[in-house]
Amino acid sequence: MTFRLTLLRHGRSRADDEGVHEGRYDSPLTDVGRAQARALAAHWQAHPPGFDRVYASTLVRAHETASLVAGALGLPVTPAPLLREWDNGPLAGLPREEAQERFPLPSFRHDLSPLTREGGESQAAIRARALLALEQLWQGGGEHALVVSHGGFLNSLLRELTGGHRAWFRFGDTAFATVELSRESHTALVTGVNLTPHL
Repeated sequence: MTFRLTLLRHGRSRADDEGVHEGRYDSPLTDVGRAQARALAAHWQAHPPGFDRVYASTLVRAHETASLVAGALGLPVTPAPLLREWDNGPLAGLPREEAQERFPLPSFRHDLSPLTREGGESQAAIRARALLALEQLWQGGGEHALVVSHGGFLNSLLRELTGGHRAWFRFGDTAFATVELSRESHTALVTGVNLTPHL
């Protein structure tokens, strides 16, 4: 018995073009991002992946991506606040140089410490949220869930599934990873990362 996850990063957002810290900055998709999502929807229409559930971050760039894809596949989207991107506190929406000047990050930050002195999620909080999100997905029913989220948080999900807590997995615009979870063991089989057959 297998539970499959397809972990999809949203399309290109306005913040990508602005060159600012994104995180909880609620930046919408660009026209390019919408075109990427529509191209992925067309690919999956031609090659049905068999999703029976679609979950999406409530941040607009992810939820819009999910709506474009799921709508084309005739599936509803379940909003999931746990799937939002890492909370980067005061950095959200700031140009990178300004953020570095105003909120310099220390050379070492403990996993229990907030991102900055002014706030932001600790790594421990992100891991706890990732585990809770995975538990909800696992218990949500179905055999194949599409999860639309963000590069940072999708990495957190994969790290918890694989035990690779310092690993980093690449996610481009509308790129996705595929994972098979056994319901009879603790096995997590990663079958693809940064997949973009539609681009």
